[in-house]
Amino acid sequence: MAGNIFYRERRKVGEDSHQARYMVMAVADVNLKMFGKHMRKCELEAIAEAIGAELLALPRGAKYEMDDDTDD
Repeated sequence: MAGNIFYRERRKVGEDSHQARYMVMAVADVNLKMFGKHMRKCELEAIAEAIGAELLALPRGAKYEMDDDTDD
């Protein structure tokens, strides 16, 4: 395995927004420089595939999971 790329979903991006939804939080065991602050999932997947890294989504805390349930 070449390494891991850890990312999380941005909080302030709406469903119909055309802004990139993900932020790279950390990179392990990969010689990689990231210049973009916010990225789309397809961009992250393309980078990970090109360098042979695994994409790992960081879990949200319990506070945010409860907020997601009350939005309905």
